[in-house]
Amino acid sequence: MTGASPSRIAVVGASAAGLSVVEGLRRQGYSGLLTLIGEEAHLPYDRPPLSKQLLSGVWDTDRLRLRGADGIEALGLRLFLGSPAVALDTRDREVALADGSLVGYDSLVVATGTRARRLPGTDGVRGVHVLRTLEDAVALREDLAGKPHLVVVGGGFVGAEAAAVARGLGCDVTLVTDTAQPMGDALGDELGAMLRAVHAEHGVRIETGTLVDRVLTAGGRATGVRLADGRTIDAEAVLVGIGAQPNTEWLTGSGVSAGNGVTCDATLYAGSGVWAAGDVASWPHPLTGERMRIEHRTNAAEQGLAVARNVLAGPEQARPFETVPYVWSDQYDLKIQIWGRTGGADEVRIVEGSPAERKLVALYGKDGRVCAAVGVNMMRALRGYRSQVAEAAPLTARSAA
Repeated sequence: MTGASPSRIAVVGASAAGLSVVEGLRRQGYSGLLTLIGEEAHLPYDRPPLSKQLLSGVWDTDRLRLRGADGIEALGLRLFLGSPAVALDTRDREVALADGSLVGYDSLVVATGTRARRLPGTDGVRGVHVLRTLEDAVALREDLAGKPHLVVVGGGFVGAEAAAVARGLGCDVTLVTDTAQPMGDALGDELGAMLRAVHAEHGVRIETGTLVDRVLTAGGRATGVRLADGRTIDAEAVLVGIGAQPNTEWLTGSGVSAGNGVTCDATLYAGSGVWAAGDVASWPHPLTGERMRIEHRTNAAEQGLAVARNVLAGPEQARPFETVPYVWSDQYDLKIQIWGRTGGADEVRIVEGSPAERKLVALYGKDGRVCAAVGVNMMRALRGYRSQVAEAAPLTARSAA
């Protein structure tokens, strides 16, 4: 820890990234005033299990906690939970909370994450769900207990995982996505087609290449959806999984640049004593300069530790954040893992296994170089390709690990 460390550090956002920041600060010997602010009333909890173990009922809510009450207390934090930040004054270095509190700081970390996008006109409609918070998951789980016909709008990670869980609970499920295949944006058409076949074998009806125009209602409750081509699908429950948007509105007027997330430099510094970590942070790739914002659990934890180190070092001594993004998805008996970023890939090569076996490793290339590696039920083999992703190695004829 440097001698010029700030005496007051505030972290806005009490999920994985925010917790990683405060724990990282304490581990590195920071003994100053440390404040953690969270919109939700809960202690920090893990979000990936919301669409898997919690939704299925395998876990109860207590298992989501990232740390117990004793572990949080041991960090010596000043906690403000259940009252979101609503404004930031970078001149006086104060954060205003919804309950009227003002929190002063010398250095601030924004870790406010994202919120689920909703379809217009669905706020307050019974039976329409999103899946981002603990309460979201519990409400959807309660609806699924009645074994409704569930329409899932969106074929990304959340939609595909929830569809698998709902089938396991005995619900009829229809998944609607505007891509050619479920998880097509992440996996591409060939692996997406494999995933589509797996879902179909488990009884999920799939409508691809189409948008949901609106949710149909009667008496304030969802009764189905209307597709862009005019067809309708009856349903007793609807899950909207169409992505997320960064929580940056509270930064309006602060001078902190926030377009698609908080605009940071390569060290995750946004200027004026403000840093960012997790889903809300936008920073340039160290090799390509391409601006990135990654909504993955592992990235949130890694960035939190990096920001803790950089806050203590100060902007002039801060180090650029480098990572190989990692995300996973559990669907039925498939374990899908991704190292790197598949978006924008112009070539996909299966280098081990095959879709027919439902065990494979595929390398994704962009401009002749490896940008990602995807594994399906081949955890050990996939690890051997991480270095090729990290180095942006040439995508050769074999590209074997």
